[in-house]
Amino acid sequence: MPTVGIVTGAARGMGLACAGRLVDMVDRLVLVDLDEAGLTATAGDLSTRTARAVVDTFVLDVTDDAGLQQLADRTRELGTLRSVAHAAGISPTMADWKRIFAVDLVGTARLAEALRPLVTTGTAMVCFASMAATFLGDAGPPAADQALDAPLDARLLDRLHDALGPSVEEPGAAYAWAKRGVRRFVQREAVRVGALGGRVCSVSPGSIDTPQGRQEAEQQPFMETILQRTPLGRLGRADELAAVVAFLLSDEASFLTGVDVLVDGGVCAALLGPRSSE
Repeated sequence: MPTVGIVTGAARGMGLACAGRLVDMVDRLVLVDLDEAGLTATAGDLSTRTARAVVDTFVLDVTDDAGLQQLADRTRELGTLRSVAHAAGISPTMADWKRIFAVDLVGTARLAEALRPLVTTGTAMVCFASMAATFLGDAGPPAADQALDAPLDARLLDRLHDALGPSVEEPGAAYAWAKRGVRRFVQREAVRVGALGGRVCSVSPGSIDTPQGRQEAEQQPFMETILQRTPLGRLGRADELAAVVAFLLSDEASFLTGVDVLVDGGVCAALLGPRSSE
C-alpha cells in the first residue's frame, strides 16, 4: 500500500519546512492547517517539485474531535500511515492560557488518539514541544504533573490551576507547562504504540527564525537575551529543525522513541548547564 505522511501546521514556519522534507519520504503527503490559503500555496509549491509524494490538503483545527476523526479516515483511505510531523501549535503572544493548553497539549493528545488505530510497524510521529519546558526544571509540583498526564481530562485546567495557582494564567507560563505536558505525553505514547511497532518522539525548538518566532521576539524582550546567550550566536533556521524531524521519522532512527530532542543552539546548556571554569 502507499505510505502516507501527515504534517500539521504546514502552512508556514517549521511545519512548512517539515513538509518540504516529508514530500520526498512518503507516497502521499497530507498537509494540515487552519489556514486554507496557506495550505493551498504550500501544496502548489510542493507539487511543482520533482518529488515523490502526491500532495493533499486538509483544513483542520486540532481541537476539533470530529475533524480529527475525518483526518484519520482520510489517511486510512490513502494508504499506510508512515510519518507524522505535528508542528501545529500556538505561542504565548497568540492566545490566552486556556487556548494555549487546548491547542498545544490537548490537541496533541487528541491527534495521537485519533491516529493510534492506524499505527503499524514503521509508523513514526514527532510532536513539537519547546525549550521553554526545559526552563521549568526536571521536577515540577507532583499535582501539576499528574494533571498534565491526563490531558483529555475535562478538569485539566481546573487541576492545573489548583496545582500552580494564578501564575498559570500568564501565557508564557501556560506555554511552558503545556510543552512540558507534550514531552510527558510522548513518553507515555511511546509505551502505548511500541507494541504496535510504532515510535514517537518530541523535538524542543529554541529560538527559530520563523514568522511566529519573530512575533514572539517583537513582544517578548527576554528573547533578545536568549539570543545573546546562545553559544552558536544566531537564530536557528526552520530547515535545520526540519532536518532533525526528518531524521527522527526515518528508518535510521528506528530504535529511537519516547525521547525529546532539544534543538536550541546550545542556549539551555549555557543557561542551565555546568558553569565554565574559564
